[in-house]
Amino acid sequence: MSQENSRAPQIADFDPTLRVKRKPYHERLQELQLELLHLQVRMRDDENAAAVIVVEGVDAGGKGGTIARLAGHLDPRGVRVHGIGAPTSLELLGHYLQRFHARMPRRGRIAVFDRSWYGRVLVERVEGLTPRSDWERGYREICEFERQYHDSGTVIIKFWMHISKEEQLRRFEQRGSDPFKRYKLTADDWRNREAWDLYMHAADEMFERTHTEVAPWVLVSAEQKRYARLVVLSTVVERLREAFG
Repeated sequence: MSQENSRAPQIADFDPTLRVKRKPYHERLQELQLELLHLQVRMRDDENAAAVIVVEGVDAGGKGGTIARLAGHLDPRGVRVHGIGAPTSLELLGHYLQRFHARMPRRGRIAVFDRSWYGRVLVERVEGLTPRSDWERGYREICEFERQYHDSGTVIIKFWMHISKEEQLRRFEQRGSDPFKRYKLTADDWRNREAWDLYMHAADEMFERTHTEVAPWVLVSAEQKRYARLVVLSTVVERLREAFG
């Protein structure tokens, strides 16, 4: 169910009709989680390489739930999930990639990034937080950053989880009415929604300029959460199997 392609994906490739039924979803999910655990154990024992999984996408695109299914059955000693927010005042004093270098996994380990260094060419660009010269330079810096880790034995897997603007509104409203999910909905989410077209344009340029042989992007149709989770897990299993299987 991998959606990886040799060419850079585009938002226009998004297909909101992709679905999977509940029973085969649960059966396949369990198979993938078990195989991923076996691959993690092999990575841990060999200690020849590491894996980095980047999960980006639109707000309410299902990143958190997917990461939970991805990492929930792994050995917690060998995996770290990094939720990336705005840099601290101390982090702002250094190069913007410095805080990500500090979070990259050592050999035998897996790191999952919920948001990532791509904030430089997404939110910082769209919100005007970074001068154009800086985020333009960011494409080259990011590609070099990923190439360096790939060349030293790190597998880099990057996902963009996409939903329609209509589905996003439905999920926002659902979060607002659920006391257990209300904390997820912030003023930033609504503001980002108003800049939808700007974010989509930035995402397309990001794909075009950072989709490389060593770190390709996978556009995930996340209109149905079940389908999206299987795409992500099957892609991770496939990439890790190629590297360590």
